[in-house]
Amino acid sequence: MLTQELRHYATVLTTQYERVARLIADQVAELLCAPIWVIDDQEAVVASNINSDYHFNPRSPASETAYLHIPVRFEGQSGTIIVGNPTTGEMISPRLAEILVQLVVNQVVIPNRSPQQQERKNTFIYDLLMGSLADEASVMREASILGLDLASPRAVILIDAAEYILATAQASSTAHDAGIRRRTQLVIGSIVGFFHLPNDTICAYIGNGQIAVLKACNTKNLVTWADTAGAPDRPGEGWANLAALKRAGEALLAHLHRESSPSISLGIGRYHPYLEGIARSYQDAHAALSLGRCCHGEYRAYCLDGLGTAAFVGIPDERTKVELATHLLSPLDHEPELIETLRTFFAENCCPSTTASRLVIHRNTLTYRLQKVVLLTGLDPRRFDDAAQIHLALLLRSFSSHAARRSETPQVMKPNPGEAYGLESPHR
Repeated sequence: MLTQELRHYATVLTTQYERVARLIADQVAELLCAPIWVIDDQEAVVASNINSDYHFNPRSPASETAYLHIPVRFEGQSGTIIVGNPTTGEMISPRLAEILVQLVVNQVVIPNRSPQQQERKNTFIYDLLMGSLADEASVMREASILGLDLASPRAVILIDAAEYILATAQASSTAHDAGIRRRTQLVIGSIVGFFHLPNDTICAYIGNGQIAVLKACNTKNLVTWADTAGAPDRPGEGWANLAALKRAGEALLAHLHRESSPSISLGIGRYHPYLEGIARSYQDAHAALSLGRCCHGEYRAYCLDGLGTAAFVGIPDERTKVELATHLLSPLDHEPELIETLRTFFAENCCPSTTASRLVIHRNTLTYRLQKVVLLTGLDPRRFDDAAQIHLALLLRSFSSHAARRSETPQVMKPNPGEAYGLESPHR
């Protein structure tokens, strides 16, 4: 009786293993447009996406045409997925194919990664980026169900791969949709392969050929891109670790250009605290991407603090403008002499001789001070666009400080002249 139960159990395991293997073979074949074989640890073919009458022998010369053998483990058993040459003629890097295979295996064997759950995850991330999810407890509960770590600090990197993902090379709508899914997974697989740390990235397709990456942005997750040789990244809310995050985004874009398509652009958002900060980070990334492409061309990485005067002109949110101004001028917070020099320099129409005369300093001293501004901020007040940025930043910070002082000053109510004559106040 026990022997029969063990045989039945073994049969159930084998059937389940074969069922999962067939799902994996079909999905990998759809993504890579290539013949796929799944073999077990005894080198027997368990599943394939091609005609079942075709018997593949891993030891035969035919197996030499397969360009990649990927070891996998699922349903408690080991096996190998063999990927043949793509039927489309497209070149796919072995590492990218390996990453995609592992993603498919996880999606198939983990219930939370079913196609329905993947769509649910994409919708959840989209609503989070749009600021449509107000109840933090509900958001965290849904994130836990989807296996998403939102407790770590995260900033948004917005990737626009529309030219690649939405390519209309396919004839039928079904084939076109399958092509979109395949190219989307290729880009996401390339992103996941680039960032190696666990839970480093959360990727979601949000439509229109765009992929949102919720990148962990604490020091541990950005140590690879930290500038240990130069000056430390500037501290401050919204800008902490931004320089390292920008280097990570630029390196990611170079990787995507090599692995996926050269027609990809990306915008980098700042980190903002709390859960609602993810939506603000997305707004930063979206604004940087839109303004950057308009002013500086396509297929580059953009961030708000690298857009020059376009950021002050094109961003509608006044709060973001003031924060950007504060960030640009923060290296001069303890340099009142340099601030006064800049204000005088701009008041004198950037004329060195009259500026030096008004400040009662030698022109060489003025040159030294302006060069120190360059070293501290990276902006040269003797160049037009940099001067415009500094001037606008000074004005915005001045306006903000003035408004803050007014809000802190108690307002004295003026007496109503009519009260002396027993007349009712019009405000009552």
